Amino acid sequence: MSATQTEMTHASARGFDTLPPQDALAILASAQAEAAAAVQQAVPDIAEAARLAADCLAGGGRLVYVAAGSSGLMALADALELPGTYGLSRDRIKVLLAGGIAGLTDMVGGPEDDADAARAEIAAAHVGPGDCIIALTASGYTPYPMAAVEAARAAGARTIGISNNSGAPIFDRVDVAICLPTPPEVIAGSTRMGAGTAQKIALNMLSTMMAIHLGHVHDGYMVSLIADNMKLRGRARRIVMAVSQVPEDEAAAALEQAGGAVKTAILLAAGADGVTSAEHLLAANEGRLRPALKALGR
Repeated sequence: MSATQTEMTHASARGFDTLPPQDALAILASAQAEAAAAVQQAVPDIAEAARLAADCLAGGGRLVYVAAGSSGLMALADALELPGTYGLSRDRIKVLLAGGIAGLTDMVGGPEDDADAARAEIAAAHVGPGDCIIALTASGYTPYPMAAVEAARAAGARTIGISNNSGAPIFDRVDVAICLPTPPEVIAGSTRMGAGTAQKIALNMLSTMMAIHLGHVHDGYMVSLIADNMKLRGRARRIVMAVSQVPEDEAAAALEQAGGAVKTAILLAAGADGVTSAEHLLAANEGRLRPALKALGR
């Protein structure tokens, strides 16, 4: 695997632009599937990274994503969904993007080379011991995330690096290295395609496993979700019904009594003697639903 794998030419590139649309799209679809399959090789490292991130959050630290360009979009998508899906406080999640948030509407390449900006933003965010940095760079040597992880590590933070090239320089600068060895892009160097797909999958896996470690998942249900719209309120009722084995009216009543807190509502429906008792049960079990239910004999 070359250190410039993400810049190499795909085997189907010659004449690609002359192919019938259906044939060209079939090649693109196949390339996306191959990129997704590459993530499987990184499962042990993703598991280690998820444990590290969970430990940092459990200890009161923050999760800080750092990236540029397309990798930044993958990071932002993962970060923005964590509070609503798993109930994580928004002030515990931060995203640093090359060029800042303004770059999302006018994405240009220059800011990804600004190592000084990365160091300044790490300092301004007061990154330090207890925090966990997740840095993404398809090439593995983009200056912005590289400088950010160096500054974060010097400040005492733990670091995770994700790249699509084996032997990427960023791997020597992080505590946990995640290599996603995607094949060359059909459009050479267009890492928003295969590399981005693999990064998105890896982040989904990492943050989901992290949430499991933190007790936010029970039997495949997001038991810490924030139900702030009609769809999610319906989902919350179904979760309470499924876990507590109660009818819908009892689930709805438990949720109302719990102020919408799904775990608390589940314990109420399972027989907890009031909201305070349910909350004490959760606190005694570090917010984990399974042992709390066991304490109720369920």
